[in-house]
Amino acid sequence: MNREISGRIHSIESFGTLDGPGVRFVVFLQGCPLRCRYCHNPDTWSVSGGKEITVTELMRQIESCRNFISSGGVTLSGGEVLMQKEFTVELLQRCREQGFHTALDTAGSLPIEFSRAMIDAADLLLLDIKSLDSELCQKLTGQDNTNTLSTLNYCEKIGKAVWIRHVLIPGWTLEVSKLKSLATYLADFKCVQRVDLLPFHRMAEFKWKALKCQDFLMDTPEPTPDELEIAERIFR
Repeated sequence: MNREISGRIHSIESFGTLDGPGVRFVVFLQGCPLRCRYCHNPDTWSVSGGKEITVTELMRQIESCRNFISSGGVTLSGGEVLMQKEFTVELLQRCREQGFHTALDTAGSLPIEFSRAMIDAADLLLLDIKSLDSELCQKLTGQDNTNTLSTLNYCEKIGKAVWIRHVLIPGWTLEVSKLKSLATYLADFKCVQRVDLLPFHRMAEFKWKALKCQDFLMDTPEPTPDELEIAERIFR
């Protein structure tokens, strides 16, 4: 008898509309090696948090939503989905066997040697580039951008579809020079199908307080409509 593979998840969303094309079943996995100062799910950081579930149990839930997600698919998010390799690969493969389009929402924060099998098993990567400036990335997340950019380069090499995600933080990443550098860098990547510029928000402030985590961006304002328009214009 084959061993049943299980993993730890934080939560699920059965009608996601912001996590890839179409309406999607979104699984938020537990555990993350980064400590992003603007994280809206700090309760996913601990590898021992959340709840344990088998791939078979999760597939039953996904199948029950087939009529709703037939135009979209399944997205694995987090946390960092690359933390649970065996679980992630098995879940992606099972989804593909059942005809579901699959996406990984990841920061590419683990070495490509470890994450390659997971990337290969997905149809689409939603890749979060924190900053093209490695030093700034280190300050924002506790880790530089080496693994993230290696992930993007690998996707270019194998022709894996990528949607870039980039959070706009006033005083940090929301600067014209930084945005122009990122836009120029991404322009040569044929695998990049789309760039989503996500405004920094404070909606997870209550989670930081509940977890007694220091909020380093407490005094950082949310971007103004004019600032967002300038950023979008640069990438257009």
